Amino acid sequence: MSKVFTVDIAKCNGCYNCQLACKEEHADNDWRPYAAPQPETGHFWVKLHEHVGGTIPKVKIYYEPHLCNHCENPACAAACKFDAYTRRDDGLLILDPEKCTGCRECEKACPYDAVYFNESEKIAQKCTGCAHLLDHGHKLPRCVDACPTDALGFGEASELQDFVVGADVLKPESGCEPRVYYRNKPGRFIGGTVYDPVEKDVIERAKVRATIGGKTYQTTTDEFGDFWFTDLPTGKYSVVIEAKGFDFKVFDAVDATAPDNYGVNLGDIPLDAAK
Repeated sequence: MSKVFTVDIAKCNGCYNCQLACKEEHADNDWRPYAAPQPETGHFWVKLHEHVGGTIPKVKIYYEPHLCNHCENPACAAACKFDAYTRRDDGLLILDPEKCTGCRECEKACPYDAVYFNESEKIAQKCTGCAHLLDHGHKLPRCVDACPTDALGFGEASELQDFVVGADVLKPESGCEPRVYYRNKPGRFIGGTVYDPVEKDVIERAKVRATIGGKTYQTTTDEFGDFWFTDLPTGKYSVVIEAKGFDFKVFDAVDATAPDNYGVNLGDIPLDAAK
């Protein structure tokens, strides 16, 4: 048996049920030998990350749950000198609260910030995959069971190959071989609104091109003068806007690389009448 988690970002609506359910299951509940009680504050063994792109009114948002990746080659376990980490037969990686000495080396080693330090217990802690529930007849961890949109999944890797094959993982360059698989993470976007400053009206059906490295994406403005390029690769784009009766408008080096903003709003764009 080899269990994995799956995350379909397109289905996640940001309800935070996974994060709340994890807190309810583990905060102040002693599940030794699986885990000591999770503190009421500071720990998020499942944490929902909110990614915002663009600026008002051209804003898009998506949510990305993060948890321990129960890696095949875990950096946390490699850093532990006290054999506190154990790989179960089902693939879940457990941190034994009785063996942990609180040295915090595993916390430093984890590239996913998924290991927390319990100041009260003086031990490191992390997601257990709700192994205490699985061993007592439950089929799903609490976070997965609490997800109302089925954005989170859990099961045998062999039975989830349609999702796993071709899916993304977080920080693959770490070499940890994470076992939480993501699909439908949106790419970058560029948007804007085109208008005629003389007539004080939007311009419909303007042609818009975004070019990067010899690849060109094309779209047209809608009835509101808006255009959107979505799911773009990260990079810097040349954007050209063309409309009948108007001069070209060119934006060079539109920067769609910011790590904390996955979209660019070019704002309200006036076009000058052609001479």
